[in-house]
Amino acid sequence: MTRQTPSERLIARLDLVHRAFSAQARKLWTGPEARLVYPVYLSMMHGVVRSAVPLMQAAQRAARALGPDDPLGVELDAYFAHHIPEETGHDVWLLEDLAATGHDPAAALAQVPPPAVAEMVGAQYYWIAHVHPVALLGHIAAIEAYHPPEGFARRLEELTGWPRSAFRAIARHEVLDVHHRRDLIDLIDRLPLRPEHEKVMALSGLHTVDAGMTILETIHARAVRPMAAE
Repeated sequence: MTRQTPSERLIARLDLVHRAFSAQARKLWTGPEARLVYPVYLSMMHGVVRSAVPLMQAAQRAARALGPDDPLGVELDAYFAHHIPEETGHDVWLLEDLAATGHDPAAALAQVPPPAVAEMVGAQYYWIAHVHPVALLGHIAAIEAYHPPEGFARRLEELTGWPRSAFRAIARHEVLDVHHRRDLIDLIDRLPLRPEHEKVMALSGLHTVDAGMTILETIHARAVRPMAAE
């Protein structure tokens, strides 16, 4: 029997819970309230996406603090140095798409994100600072290894009736995350990982999926609230 690689072990663990996440995501787009859901989705996901670069910067600092003689730290430093520019500005894309739906991006910037967003992101800071910066790779895998399928933005456009200009972020990620997923898997499989490193990556990724499900539930609840009040 062929032995699994570290990335295969990580993805296999994430697959076990991601089925439930996918089912929760489908609920957002199968009801009559999908048009109402989408602006709420953009606003709340902005709270998650704007953390991507600061999280990687924190992990990069922690990796560099391990010193030039730590091969795992050196590899992580190089990965984040390459990936940070790739992720820069993606939060702005969401605000631009939100504006295309006629909603005010300033309101998204002014809101206090729900606890699930803070839980998802805050746990990463803890593991980076107090365990190992390699933990962040689990979080990134939970997001980028399950990228939007090709044509998803077009389907949402048809489903919601919002203009095509409101789906540019999703359309871009249909392409970009294919490459990001491959780069991440290649990195994980060449890292000098110990069992404790794989454990914290898996814990990080599983936590992200779990918190993500709560975020989706919150998005749906906030979107349908105006309908319930009618």
